[in-house]
Formats: sequence, C-alpha cells, structure tokens
Amino acid sequence: MTIKESELILNPDGSVYHLNLRPEHISNNIITVGDPDRVSSVTKHFDNIEFETKKREFHTQTGTYKGKRITVISTGIGTDNIDIVFNELDALVNIDLESRQIKKNLTALNIVRIGTSGSIQKDIPIDSFLISELAAGFDSLLHFYDSEAFQNKDISNALIKHTNWYEAKSNPYVVNCNKELLNKLSSSKTVKGFTATNVGFYGPQGRILRLALQDNELNNKLASFNYNGKAITNLEMETAGIYGISNLLGHKALSMNAIIANRATGEFSENPTKTVDDLIVYTLNKLVE
Repeated sequence: MTIKESELILNPDGSVYHLNLRPEHISNNIITVGDPDRVSSVTKHFDNIEFETKKREFHTQTGTYKGKRITVISTGIGTDNIDIVFNELDALVNIDLESRQIKKNLTALNIVRIGTSGSIQKDIPIDSFLISELAAGFDSLLHFYDSEAFQNKDISNALIKHTNWYEAKSNPYVVNCNKELLNKLSSSKTVKGFTATNVGFYGPQGRILRLALQDNELNNKLASFNYNGKAITNLEMETAGIYGISNLLGHKALSMNAIIANRATGEFSENPTKTVDDLIVYTLNKLVE
C-alpha cells in the first residue's frame, strides 16, 4: 500500500515534515531530550558532530561518542510531541520515502530519554537517577491507536479504582519499558521506578497557583498506590507516550530521570544542571559499554 502524501508529509528536500530529517541523518541509537538547548548539553561530550538541524522545537545533532554513532533530538514537552517525533523517526527507518511503501525488513531503534522529574516518594532522594520500569499515561495518546495488547490493564484498572479516577478524564494506560535497555543502563547508581506521565506541569501535577484543582488529593493517592510492590515514584510529561508508541512500532525505549525535586518533602536540587549533566555522562557511558 502506498502511503498518501497527506498522511506522510515530506518537505521539498525529501525530509520528514516536522523533524526536517532524511534517513541518512540519524543513527539507530537515539537520545531524546525535552529542551532543544539540552541537545548541545549531550553532544558537548561527543568526539565529533557530523550533522545538525533545527525546526520548531525539534533540534537534532548526530555524531559519535567513543566511536559509537548517536543521534540526539529534542522533543519539546508533552506526549503530543512524542507522537510526532516517534512516528517520524520510525518513518525514516521503516518507510521508503521515495516509493512511500513500508519496508519488508523493519529496523528497531534504541531510544533513551534523558529528562528531569520530580519524586512523590520521600525515600527517593534529590539528585538521584531513576529509570522508569513502568509508566502510567494520564493523556489519551495511546487510546487513539490499536494498543490494547501493549497495555497493562490490571494495573491501570487498580489505579483507577484506588484514585477514584474522575470519569471526565482520560483513563490511565500503563506500559512497560524495554527490558534489554533496562538491564543495560541499570547499576548501583540507579533506582527503578514507576513513572506517572502527566498532561501538564501545574494542575495535572497538583500545583496550585490561581486555579482550583478538581482533586486536591490526587498526588497523595498516587503516592499511596501500590500494585504488587510497584509504587508510583515520580511525575513527568513524556515517558508513557514514549513507551507506548515505541512498543507499538517495535522500537526499544527507556526513560532516564534526573530527580531534581521531591514533592513529598518540598525539596529542590541545589544544582540541577550538574545532576542532569552527570546523568548524561552516565547514560552515554552505559550506551557504549
């Protein structure tokens, strides 16, 4: 089946529409960051940079670190952007952009998110490195796809019951990370967590400025949730979307979180920039081992 021009939009130079990338521009090993400025924070450690492009919030650099070719790309904030970035990355490796045909032999990308996050558990300290073993998505992204086979319904149903989830909100979905990447990037320096992916930074994460919340106790309910020893550990805004779309497309994905805030204790990192840079170096070194 030929994919229509309205469904897979290409720029005049043949690059995919939003990312402004062609297949030769990316590696099969990809690091995603939210902030476009954080791309250079990763690639400053590279041996060299062979390619760079920017379009909107999507900033991409490809180069080598200790001889391994890696692409770093910014996604911006939120799972709506994850939908764009991951579908277009997949198109670059699994669709022939000239014939608009899906390739017979598909490529599985290795994708690692490096981002910041806030803990909701007192025992997860500031400046620690948390790997998201599971992620619960409070957005609706995965519900637009045929994704039932990749969702952990038992956990999501238990979460809905535990929180007395407001029926007007999208039902949470729960997805797993890639076990191969989990084993590769884990060490005594990391903790495994169950990440909640929110649809906003303020109200959806329980912050109150001038607007009242629908459920003032939601964060406390999330913090007290436990399913067979799996407790929700931290809040951020992309991981569940990354895991969901990656699972659907056959890519391997893992989310690495620099814990720079603890919502349970009210603490914030004294040097979040150093914490993020330390996580970047840790992740790069584990990827090339």
